[in-house]
Amino acid sequence: MFCRGAETRVWFAGWRHGVVWAAVRNGELPAGVGRLSVRGPGRHAARVPETPTTSVPSRRALLRTLGGGALLGALAGCGVPAAYIAPGDRAAPDRSAIDKRLTWANWPLYIDTDDENPNSRPTLEAFERRTGISVDYVEEINDNDEFFGKISPALMNHRQTGRDLIVISDWMCARFVRLGWVQEMDRARQPNVTRYLDPLLTSPAFDPGRTFTVPWQSGITGIAYNRRKLGREIRHVSDLWASDLKGRVTLLSGLDEAFALLMQGNGVDITRWTADDFHTVCDQVERHVRSGQIRRFTGNDYTKDLVGGDVLACQAYSGDVIQLQADNPDIRFVVPEEGAELWAESLMIPNLARHKANAERLIDYYYRPEVAAELAAWVNYVCPVPAAQDVLASAEDRETAALAEDPLIFPDAAMRERLAIARDITAGERSQFAKRWNGIVGM
Repeated sequence: MFCRGAETRVWFAGWRHGVVWAAVRNGELPAGVGRLSVRGPGRHAARVPETPTTSVPSRRALLRTLGGGALLGALAGCGVPAAYIAPGDRAAPDRSAIDKRLTWANWPLYIDTDDENPNSRPTLEAFERRTGISVDYVEEINDNDEFFGKISPALMNHRQTGRDLIVISDWMCARFVRLGWVQEMDRARQPNVTRYLDPLLTSPAFDPGRTFTVPWQSGITGIAYNRRKLGREIRHVSDLWASDLKGRVTLLSGLDEAFALLMQGNGVDITRWTADDFHTVCDQVERHVRSGQIRRFTGNDYTKDLVGGDVLACQAYSGDVIQLQADNPDIRFVVPEEGAELWAESLMIPNLARHKANAERLIDYYYRPEVAAELAAWVNYVCPVPAAQDVLASAEDRETAALAEDPLIFPDAAMRERLAIARDITAGERSQFAKRWNGIVGM
């Protein structure tokens, strides 16, 4: 049974894609959460900042410009050994057969929890009972670049990270794969992944066939808008530039988050975009900033502008909109006719992990349709296991069964035809592209 129960829930901006959940009990909020506008049992409310904020280039965007590939290149120039690890040097003796445990690093609140006990994770505990494998589940990833900085010294110096399994965004996964910092998985131990992984997610450019990565959850970057206040439908990316939306549009501030949808609006195949395609988009966005068409650039705080009515249309993540619609059915999410970006946050096994087989077994467990369904009912992202849809549809709880028909969890055939995974930005491109994009965001 996948019913969430009736406790008050709130959502607030947490990371690149979608919503971080928090259960509110007796008026208590997790540390670091600001005042919240709560609108009744079982509903969802936007975070209200303690003080007014202005949108500036994020620390993450600056880290991308100054860190990552540039940092590794600088270290190599100072005599530090090259960061790339050859395939033959990535594995350590696997202790899985004699040591029934593993350590898993994930984002906060990115797994199902028990309504009565937020420290209880039903699907994970079921795995432990089923296999006898103990899982040390650590919610330590709050930012892709920050986590990269935390574990890169160990990986580039061929030391253990202390983690057997990690979950990060695919654009960052690409960096790990190219550096040789993660191990190829043994699909013989993962029959469910082989059978049930969504075909749309099987071959990103950085990891054809998903030999190093397996999607944990997925989502869509599209357009959200208020249908009642705007008074018309949005069907194309170019609709954002209409005169009746002047000063009422926001775009995402992150380079990796923003560029693909805008390219698709120009008819670009984002699986093979070029530098010229990127600079064309930058020219267009710069022009719309100067004209006042774009109100500002945002992180996940675009939801506040959309709910408050200051913004009528914006770049948005599908997971956010599901929650906004619970309070305001006038808010719509559209995959433009030109297409939208499909993304994922994926599981990887770092080099020298001591419990590789145990980690592979856990990954495969979450690809059992009944387990994927239970997780999807909780997190409300695009489920990477389409077979979970039938499981949810058969749920006794009516609200849970209705999730099976939500195209933002299980995209329908027409929507799937318009989704694509963007080619990631390479290390050689990142510094130049980030400098140009961040210059526009900071205008």
